[in-house]
Amino acid sequence: MNRTAVVQIPEEQLDQVATSFIKAASGFTSQITLTRGGHCINAKSLLGFLSLMRDHGEVALSAEGADAGEALEKLTSILEGK
Repeated sequence: MNRTAVVQIPEEQLDQVATSFIKAASGFTSQITLTRGGHCINAKSLLGFLSLMRDHGEVALSAEGADAGEALEKLTSILEGK
């Protein structure tokens, strides 16, 4: 399953959003990846997340597993600040 999110995380909130995102992603059993600008990272990696989210814009999320749909729904809402 795939989703696209438009990310506009203010720099001063990046650490807080990263913590929430990684905690949520780690709660799912699905394999989840984030892709932006040709770079693909494990969505459960804090350092990977921080390196990919420094800039605003679109990011692609992919998930494979039993809870993939639920994972994409939750993680997209975190990235879009909903």
